[in-house]
Amino acid sequence: MNYELFIARRYLTAKRKQAFISVITFISILGITIGVAALVIAISLITGFQEDVQDKILSATAHVMVSDIGGEGIADYGRLADEIRKIGGVRSVSPVVYNMTLITRGFRPAPAMLKGMDLELERKIEPWLQRLDQGDLPADQPREGVLLGRELAFTVGAGVGDVIEVLTPSMRLSPIGLSAKRKKFVVTGLFSTGLYEFDSSTALITLKTAQKLLSMDERVSTLQVKIENIFLAPEVAARIKGLIPPTAFVTTWMELNKPLFSALKLEKNILFLTITLIVFVAALNIIATLIMMVMEKTRDIGILIALGATARSIKKIFFLQGAMIGVIGTTLGVLLGLGWGWLANTFELIKVPVDIYQISHVPFRIRAFDLLMIIGVSLAISLCSTLFPSHRASKTDPVMALKYE
Repeated sequence: MNYELFIARRYLTAKRKQAFISVITFISILGITIGVAALVIAISLITGFQEDVQDKILSATAHVMVSDIGGEGIADYGRLADEIRKIGGVRSVSPVVYNMTLITRGFRPAPAMLKGMDLELERKIEPWLQRLDQGDLPADQPREGVLLGRELAFTVGAGVGDVIEVLTPSMRLSPIGLSAKRKKFVVTGLFSTGLYEFDSSTALITLKTAQKLLSMDERVSTLQVKIENIFLAPEVAARIKGLIPPTAFVTTWMELNKPLFSALKLEKNILFLTITLIVFVAALNIIATLIMMVMEKTRDIGILIALGATARSIKKIFFLQGAMIGVIGTTLGVLLGLGWGWLANTFELIKVPVDIYQISHVPFRIRAFDLLMIIGVSLAISLCSTLFPSHRASKTDPVMALKYE
């Protein structure tokens, strides 16, 4: 251990003639601890919320969607799906037929998005279809089956084995004139994706049944594309555009949810900048602590200089002292923030309305980059706050320091 570090540590831990300096030192450490802990908690909260919502949204929607501009559907979708599957990074391509309908059981109607898809294919890639809440996928039976979202089933009062009626916007000619198409289905199962908006408004049937019911013949409403790396969706979409006809267009999950994730990113940046001010205020206490330390230790500084200590060594002593305050405060703050995040996740302390935020509680997740950024900013502010006091200490005149001793 070099003597500058030894002296700095002694100055930090030794009993003082002026207890007020010790109090200010404690307040400096406490301020940095609270500031860093607040940063860790706030950033991990925003990150956890963003990632959880993102995961739930992507569990119920495609990464890239190919749709028809006119709404008449995509013809020859099998060939187009095969071409898209050849693109690097594409995990699956699923044809989907959908439209808004009205689902009723008795006197309890509810609007719902009726989606027809290859359920056996979807089950291989969607975890929520592999673990249905109740029942199973529709199978060959006298009456065609339907899967209902858990919240939608609760709204209409339907369970597994019950019969529901679906009213579609497609019209048919009847003895009394044009009327909406109606079809009865038996509920074969209930699913839950964790995304309230999806679970409360979605019903799933087989692709062939949907094409017949919604008068789509051999066409589909959209092709849903799942990819390996969700953040490469724009690149995959650009390659798909070269394959589709002029009457189709491509949309990515980023474009569909851009307002939400842009708002979360902005909020994260604002929180980081705002709470960093707490660390900055705590760093002002480090300046006050070191300046008063320099005043108290003027005689010691004079003796050290008289014994041959250089101005650089004196500056280093007080720089190290302030650095230790910053390191101790930052370390305690990180531990406190991570500890709170663990408790909040373990006991689900932060409850939120699931129908508004799509999740039942706020998870805390801190990423390595965010944690390193917090530690770096805290230490940078702490170290910068030592520059002026240490420079002032190095300019002490040993003759004046020892003259009246």
